[in-house]
Amino acid sequence: MFRFAIMGAGHIAHNFCDAVAQLPGCEVCAVASKSQERANALAQKYGIAGAYADYEAMLEREKPDCVYIAVTPHDHYALTMLCVQRGVPVLCEKAMFMSGAQARTALEAAKARGVFVMEAMWSRFLPPMVRAKTWLTDGAIGKASAIDVALGFAAPPGEENRYRNPKLGGGVAFDLTVYAYELTTWMLGRHEDGFQVSALWSPGGVDLADVITLRFPEVLASLRTSFLAAVEERMVIYGDAGKIIVPAPHHTTVATLKLIQCNNAPDTPLTMNTPPC
Repeated sequence: MFRFAIMGAGHIAHNFCDAVAQLPGCEVCAVASKSQERANALAQKYGIAGAYADYEAMLEREKPDCVYIAVTPHDHYALTMLCVQRGVPVLCEKAMFMSGAQARTALEAAKARGVFVMEAMWSRFLPPMVRAKTWLTDGAIGKASAIDVALGFAAPPGEENRYRNPKLGGGVAFDLTVYAYELTTWMLGRHEDGFQVSALWSPGGVDLADVITLRFPEVLASLRTSFLAAVEERMVIYGDAGKIIVPAPHHTTVATLKLIQCNNAPDTPLTMNTPPC
């Protein structure tokens, strides 16, 4: 039996428990939270044997095969390092770290100890996203030249919630822009050669809306993310023979391929959809 432990007992931890329950040969053996009450509630709901109010104590007593870190981003680095120092593999929610310096330190430590560490960028594994990447790689839309990504919703007001509080890792960059960036660079199989960024800022000092242009050798990508409005969420990849459309790419159940059938009929598309996940 492969034994997961969870650090954090919020909404995403519940989703993780539901997912592990569908995997043969896997179980959640323990959960730890800063609140013993929240740890107990999660453990009781999912039949988890161990519930702790101390992360280190959980690692020492349970010795799990992997830890899923489900807390807010400001604590990701410290908890990742806690696991790496004890040789415990890590699956950490996005955004995995708050800075490049944290990322370099943690990943170098993991490499030195031979410990598996991974950001839980689940969108890369969604069947429609995998299908869209295959279409792009196989040249289904011809030569790609542009990618547009838009993600956004009206986040709750108040400077103390996780969306707007810098002490909790707030800001649209850590919540939504990370999806737009990760999926774009993954689609193209490389990082950008240059970029431009504009942002709207909250009184508390976190970004509430981002507009980013990424420059690749033959592709320009435009990424728009917002906590200020419910935008039409989608990724569109444009090529000289058609386009790929993925609605809400960070949690999509469908991808559409539209091909230009001939030069004199650009408005007559052929549409294909993946089956629902």
